[in-house]
Amino acid sequence: MDQQESETFDGPAEAPAVRADAAKVLAAEDMREYAIFSLDASGHVASWNAGAARMKGYSSAEVIGRHFSLFYSEEAITSGYPQWELEQAEAHGFFIDRGWRVRKDGSRFWAHVVITAQRSPAGKLDGFIKITRDESEAGARQQRSMRRFTDLFELAPVGIALFDQAGHLLDANGALAELLGYQLRDFFEMAEHDFLHPSDEGGVLFPSPNSPGGENVGGPVPHRVLARSDGQPVLCQLRSAASVSDDGSRSWLLVFHDVTAQVSHTEALRYQATHDATTGLLNRRGSEELLSTLLSRNTAEKVAVLFCDLNNFKRVNDSLGHTAGDELLAEVAEHLTSELPPECTPARFYGDEFVVFCSDVDSFGGLEDFTREVGELFRMDVRLHGRVVHVSASVGSTAVVHPETTLTELMRSAEAAMFQARIRGQGQTNIALGRVVPSQAGIDQLAMEQQLREAIDNDRLGVHYQPILTNDGSVALAEALLRWNHPEHGPLTPDVVLTVAERGGLLAELDRCVLRTALRESAGWRRPDGRQVSVAVNLAGLRPGQPGFAEEISAAIGDAGTSPENLVLEMVETVIAELEAQPLQAMRELVDTGVRFAMDDFGSGYSSLARLRDLPTQIIKLDRKFVSGLGTEITDLGIARAVTELTRTMGLTCIAEGVENATQHHLLRAIGVDAYQGYLFSAPLPAERFREYLDTSPTPNPAL
Repeated sequence: MDQQESETFDGPAEAPAVRADAAKVLAAEDMREYAIFSLDASGHVASWNAGAARMKGYSSAEVIGRHFSLFYSEEAITSGYPQWELEQAEAHGFFIDRGWRVRKDGSRFWAHVVITAQRSPAGKLDGFIKITRDESEAGARQQRSMRRFTDLFELAPVGIALFDQAGHLLDANGALAELLGYQLRDFFEMAEHDFLHPSDEGGVLFPSPNSPGGENVGGPVPHRVLARSDGQPVLCQLRSAASVSDDGSRSWLLVFHDVTAQVSHTEALRYQATHDATTGLLNRRGSEELLSTLLSRNTAEKVAVLFCDLNNFKRVNDSLGHTAGDELLAEVAEHLTSELPPECTPARFYGDEFVVFCSDVDSFGGLEDFTREVGELFRMDVRLHGRVVHVSASVGSTAVVHPETTLTELMRSAEAAMFQARIRGQGQTNIALGRVVPSQAGIDQLAMEQQLREAIDNDRLGVHYQPILTNDGSVALAEALLRWNHPEHGPLTPDVVLTVAERGGLLAELDRCVLRTALRESAGWRRPDGRQVSVAVNLAGLRPGQPGFAEEISAAIGDAGTSPENLVLEMVETVIAELEAQPLQAMRELVDTGVRFAMDDFGSGYSSLARLRDLPTQIIKLDRKFVSGLGTEITDLGIARAVTELTRTMGLTCIAEGVENATQHHLLRAIGVDAYQGYLFSAPLPAERFREYLDTSPTPNPAL
C-alpha cells in the first residue's frame, strides 16, 4: 500500500484559511511546477493545464474524460483510496494529502495535493479543483528515513515486532528472537497468544481497537510474562504504537524490554526491607504493611495479634554466644512457619520478640483458645552446640473490638498484654479484650517514652564521639553516638534508647537532637595541624524522602555556625539502597553544598554495583561483622578486600568499623582500607575528652 499523509478541514471556521493558502499558490509568480486541473462530481478530468501535462506526461486530449484514479498505483485503486479522497473533500470542503502518484510512463513521484470541492450557489456539488506539486525530493528523504528505520529495527538491542489488528505477527527483529530463544523463521507462524506465558492469564500485548485508549498511540503497559521456546518465563515491559493504513486497517509496533533481572533485584530489595535477616520472617515494617491490609478488609473484626517474648533468651546468648542465639531464633521461626495454619503469619520484631498475626481467629475457637495454642506451640526443645535448650514464651494477645481500632492500638495492646503475661510468670498467656491493658510493664514503657520526650525537649541527652583515624593516625572525623543517663536506670545503651524511641515514634526527634548537639559541639574542633575535624551523625528517623529534609539539615548547619563540609550523614545500607528518585535528589542537593553521605553496615544489605554507582554516597563503612573475623576467617578477609577494591575503583572512601585488635588493623591496612574506627584506638568520648584526644593525635599505629 502506498504510504499517504492526509489532512481534512472541518467547518466554515477553517475553510477560509485553506482557501487563502490555495489562492496564494495560484497567485505564485511561476505556476509551472503545479499541476492544476478540474474534475466533475464523479471524478473524471474536466480541464487540464500545461503544468499537469509536464508533471504527469499526459496531453489534455489523452486525459480529459478519464477518471483521475489513473494517477494512482494499482494498490491504491484496489483499496478505493482515490474515491475516498473525493469523499473527504466533499464532506469537509478541502482535503490535503501527501503520497506517491504515478506518471504516464509508470514512474512514481511524491506529490503534495490539495483538493477543493466546488458547489453551486444552491449547495450542489459541481466538481473538484485539484492542485498537485511534485515533492519527489521529500519522498526520497522519506525513503531514506524508512531505510534508516529498517536498519534500526534490525540493529536495535531490544525486541521489536509488528502485529496486524488480528494479532498475527507480520515482522520481528533478531533481538526478539534471541530474547525468546527462537529462530526468526519460527515466528511467522505465531500469533499474539503464542507469545504469552501461561502464568500471564488474561494478558494481552496490545489493546483492542474498542478498548479505552485503543485508538491512540500506546505508552508503557504493565509487565507481561512472555514464554521462551523452552517454556521459561521472561518478564518484559512493553511499549506499543498503533498505526492506521490508508484502507483503515490497524497494525501495532511493539518494543519488548526484558526487565526480569531488574524486577528480581527490586523484589529482593523489598524483601530485605520487610523481612528479618536472621529468621526470614516479616520484620516490623513488613508487619505493619500486613496488618494494614488485614484491617482494610471486611473481615477486620476477626483479626488478632499475638505478641510473644522468648523466656531466658539472654541466658542463651550469655552462655552459648550470639551465634547460638541467632540459631535459636531461626529454629523458632522455622517451627512457627511450619506449624501455624495458613491464616496466620509469624514475624520477628526486636531481639527475642515474635508476633503472630491471625486473619480469622474465630476459626480457631476464639481468641482465648488460639492464644493458648500459640503459647503451647512455643514450648519446644532445641539442641544448640551440644546442649538442649528448653524454649517457652510469654504471650499476650488482642483482637479488633470495634471498626475504629487502629494499627497502633492493636500493637500496643498486644505488647502490653505480653508484659502482663510475663509478670505473671514465664510461659504464661494474657488476653487484652479492650484497648491497652493497664499493666505495670505497659505503664513503664509509656513512662519511658514520656521521659525520653522530656529529655529531648530539655536537651538532657548526651552525645559521645568515637574517633575515626586515617593510616597516619590522624583523626579524620568522629561518629556521634547517643547517650542517655536515665534518672532512675542510669546510663542506657543506644539500642535501648532507640527501641524506646521507635516504639514511641520519636526517632526523627532523636535524630534532630543528636544532629544539633553534634554540630554545635564539633564546630571548633581542629587537629594540631589546624585542619577541621568532621562529625558523622546517624539517621534513623530523618529520611531524605521527607518534605524539607535538605532545608532542615542546611538550617541546622547554619545555626551551629559550621560549614557543610564538616558534616557526614550516615544511613544503613538497607535504607539508602532502597531510596527512590526524589530522596536521592534531596541528597544530591546537600552533596552540592559540601555535605557527605556514608553508607553504614555495608555488606549486610543487597546493593547491586549499578545501584551503588548511582547513589550520592562518598563513604562506605565496612560492616563490623566482616572485621571481627579477620585473622581467623579467610572468607571475611576476602569480603573485606573486595569491598575495599570496589570503593577504590568507584572513588569512594572505605572505613572499617569495629576494629578491636592490632591484627585486624594491620590486615585492613594491608588491603587498602582508608580509615579505622573501634575500641583499639578509643572508646566513644564526651566532647571535652574528645578535644583532649585531638590534642594528642596523630595516634601511633598499634604494634602486633
